[in-house]
Amino acid sequence: MPASDTSRLLEFCPSQERCLQTASLCTPHTTAVVLHPVVTDLTVSVFSPTVSPSTCESDPRIWHRIEKELYLYTSHQSAWLYVALANEEKLTAEDLLVIDIMVGEPPSNPSLGHIWESRPGGIWLLRSKFSGMIGQAVTEVDVLFGIDAVDPRPQWTLMQSSLQLNSQPNVPVARLSVFHGRAKARPDARAALRVREDGKFKIVQISDTHMVTGVGVCKDAIDAHGENLPDSEADPLTVDFIGKILGVEKPDLVILTGDQLHHDIPDSQSALFKVVAPIIERSIPFAAVFGNHDSEGIHALSRAEQMSILQNLPYSLCESGPEHVDGIGNFYLQVLAPAPSQLPLSTLYFLDSHGQIPSDARNPDYEPIKQSQIDWFTNTFNAQRSAHRMDDDGNRFHLSLAFLHIPLPEFGDHRLNIYNGHRREPSESPSFNSNFYDALAKGGVSALGCGHDHVNDFCALLPQQTQHCGDESPQPGPWLCYGGASGFGGYCSYGEMRFHRRTRVWELDTSTGSLKTWKQVEYAMDRVDELILVESGAVVDPMESKMETEAMY
Repeated sequence: MPASDTSRLLEFCPSQERCLQTASLCTPHTTAVVLHPVVTDLTVSVFSPTVSPSTCESDPRIWHRIEKELYLYTSHQSAWLYVALANEEKLTAEDLLVIDIMVGEPPSNPSLGHIWESRPGGIWLLRSKFSGMIGQAVTEVDVLFGIDAVDPRPQWTLMQSSLQLNSQPNVPVARLSVFHGRAKARPDARAALRVREDGKFKIVQISDTHMVTGVGVCKDAIDAHGENLPDSEADPLTVDFIGKILGVEKPDLVILTGDQLHHDIPDSQSALFKVVAPIIERSIPFAAVFGNHDSEGIHALSRAEQMSILQNLPYSLCESGPEHVDGIGNFYLQVLAPAPSQLPLSTLYFLDSHGQIPSDARNPDYEPIKQSQIDWFTNTFNAQRSAHRMDDDGNRFHLSLAFLHIPLPEFGDHRLNIYNGHRREPSESPSFNSNFYDALAKGGVSALGCGHDHVNDFCALLPQQTQHCGDESPQPGPWLCYGGASGFGGYCSYGEMRFHRRTRVWELDTSTGSLKTWKQVEYAMDRVDELILVESGAVVDPMESKMETEAMY
């Protein structure tokens, strides 16, 4: 059957009517894989509660359902976008292909002699016979939700007008995103991270953005003077804040340290795109770890699915990590010397800190870092150390940092010396200590950055006597640093006190073996709580330095 005939296969199902079966029998919801797809038609089907979409569908070899319920599970009905696909290799000169899509009012003027065709949901299609070239044809269609939705994927165009679905006013609108032609070739290898010519490398850590589907609500914002502000749209504030920080700092890398998404949201992809769009717009490489909320909820995408989305975005350095290691997103990145050198000057480790678990010991309680992750880190560190020794060309320093979402138990240790920032709420960490901190100390990691506890933003050290690296003298570190919350959709208050959103900045200077950090805070004109963490490749203990200085006088 020619692809042009497929427009008769699906009917729009009125709210109180059963779905119409036309050219094919009802089938389970399975679709054939189309290797080189071209869109030939699309439609919206609405199903009443008595009719399941999986029991009344047209030919799954042609019609493919976009797996996003258009009412976002807020209605007794369900609505779905169906896309008719044909294989490019099987097209004939008589087949009609979709070359343009509009949503909303009917187009006023015909285009090139072709007639715009109406489809349910306010969709208008412009179709043309196959000319032998795919460049102008629509080859993929997706759905994103919210008036603030964005699509950072190359060659995708997000429709400004939303589908006409008669949804409830508070339901984020559904919007089509369209891809024309074939994807342009991307380099096989990712661009390497490199220090600047002056040996410096800057990281902006963004944590707990808590994006949702739609704009969300911020309930605890304050103005520059600390006065409470009324409830407002959350996610646009978060996007604006991230953009301002990136504009000021111009980092070499952005690290997202978990809870990019709020819990129980109906469309993870729409929310995730909003987080990374300001980063991609500025052509900044980024990496991410997951938090406990990212994959919570019956409609949330799994960590593996979210990682797949992230990995396919421009400037993404995200990795799923080895399959034999617990969690998704255990990986490392190396920062190299200026080109053309391949000498690694810094290693950044990323780990999945998992999520909440039922527990009699603590509520809430969380899974600890697993032994497979500790083994992976130890093996990776040992391999990197051996490589550094073999490749050493006189560079004396190699700085390592690690990032995860949920703080290790050591963040709550009563012996912790906080040197700047604040503990404004108790640290929520696993009740079981798997001693990953000891592995970090032995591996010479200079600092560990985390998120999770939104209003904590301190940097601290445990007393030196608790750190032992084999038979060597006790060494301080690693530094334990919170990022602080960047998102307006999550809480940024404790008790009656509200606080400003913030991000943490890390700057490595590989020429001197130093590491310093500071925060960028709402309304602040300058860096906040700047602190030197490492000098000449060694962790600095400010208390010890102060004692040594006092002893000189």
